[in-house]
Amino acid sequence: MPLRPIRTLLAGLLILALSACALFPNRDPLNINVVGIEPLQGQDLEIRFAVKLRLQNPNDTDIAYDGVALNLDVNGKLLASGVSDQKGTIGRFSEGVLTVPVTVSAFAALRQAVGLTEQQRLDNLPYELHGKLAGGLFGTMRFYDSGTLSLPQPASGSW
Repeated sequence: MPLRPIRTLLAGLLILALSACALFPNRDPLNINVVGIEPLQGQDLEIRFAVKLRLQNPNDTDIAYDGVALNLDVNGKLLASGVSDQKGTIGRFSEGVLTVPVTVSAFAALRQAVGLTEQQRLDNLPYELHGKLAGGLFGTMRFYDSGTLSLPQPASGSW
């Protein structure tokens, strides 16, 4: 079998692929930060929260999204995960707040409790938030945020 037609075909496909990349807009990443965590009604052995995210679009075009998924790690361990099928648009050079319900399983809560030392307090716990904002075939944007969380302290003497 002659190699010349195969080489020509591969070279053509490579040129086509490289030129297709030029068609996609050069966008800056979204700025996504956790701005709040509020309790939600849970069931049985699960705890639920509403994680509020501030989305900032530093681009000169609107960004449409169709769903969001996220994982919340605390102290280097997975604490909660959540998904939402919300749809919307973040206008050019604007911002909005997106609320995603997340679930903490009893096992994840137990794993976090075992990881805490007796001297460690429930404030200033390091967290990492990983997620993605779905936007079609090539529009999905991954995001990351980190910082510290302060969880409510139990009242002393309540045990």
